[in-house]
Amino acid sequence: MSLDLRAENVLKNLVETYIHDGQPVGSRTLSKLPQLGVSSATVRNVMADLEELGLITSPHTSAGRIPTVQGYRLFVDSMVRANLPTQEAISQLTDRFEGESDPEKLIAHASDVLSDLTQFAGMVVLPSQSLTRFHQLEFMRLSKSRVLAILVTEDGRVQNRVLSSAEGFSESELVQAANFFNHRYKGNTLQDVRRLLVEDMQTDNDEMHNINQSAIQAASQVIAEEEQSNQNDVVVSGEQKLLGVPDLCQIETLQKLFDAFKTKRDLLDLLDRSLKAEGVSVFIGEESGFSSLGECSVIASPYHVDGKVIGTLGVVGPTRMSYDSVISVVDITSKLLSQALSGSSQS
Repeated sequence: MSLDLRAENVLKNLVETYIHDGQPVGSRTLSKLPQLGVSSATVRNVMADLEELGLITSPHTSAGRIPTVQGYRLFVDSMVRANLPTQEAISQLTDRFEGESDPEKLIAHASDVLSDLTQFAGMVVLPSQSLTRFHQLEFMRLSKSRVLAILVTEDGRVQNRVLSSAEGFSESELVQAANFFNHRYKGNTLQDVRRLLVEDMQTDNDEMHNINQSAIQAASQVIAEEEQSNQNDVVVSGEQKLLGVPDLCQIETLQKLFDAFKTKRDLLDLLDRSLKAEGVSVFIGEESGFSSLGECSVIASPYHVDGKVIGTLGVVGPTRMSYDSVISVVDITSKLLSQALSGSSQS
């Protein structure tokens, strides 16, 4: 939808005034803004046109108007210019990531800082197992029948598994199995590693036949357990801050919203949509497709390791939010988390 310059200016200033004040905006209020420079009657006529287009509405019988979801959408798509965070905010962001190499702690820091800087709920989706790539596997004998398996993924996460086996493995067999695994499957997703391993075991592969099959089965077990134990999950911080948002103060609204935080299913589905997006995605109110988020906006962005998208992060807040500021915070946080995770995967 395109508007002429006057209508665009009226809508832009109406949305910005409503976001700032939280009260329906009347034509007289807008006409006093020096950046518009038109009479109250002119503003009133333009507002009538905007209402007919479904971009603004009246919440009650007063003369004030508020933006609809469609009005917010046009505002975000055409009129918002992301503001750079303050130097204080940038320092707060960089301080959280500086000197940290543990991927799980980095993800928790990202969720916390998103909430702290926006005063809404911050979220980070853990890397999807369909995207997580295998980097390295090592074995260490603990006893005759117990082996410690150390799995490293390309996003820098390290997982340990203790494997029990009735058949004892020699050190050379464990080294041989690990070397084969690392050489053949490095860089593949965990899902692909499992598939390729099955295919390799079914084919007449001399290299595979020369390796202790029980050791290879042990390696396969580690991959399978890692997939099962780390299904997509989302780290949420600061959801309690939404209790103080006037726009969300209705008991029914809060109950639906906190149910969404508890089950996480709707949040995961919504954030997954932004995985393939370039840059920041904005879902406003009913655009999410979930009634639990009907009074909220979700601003999300993918994050990367070495240029590969592995997850998403974002903010949940009311539809009446400072989109320019929140978009900037989400954008810079995704870049800083990507940079920190890429560094940790190489350390």
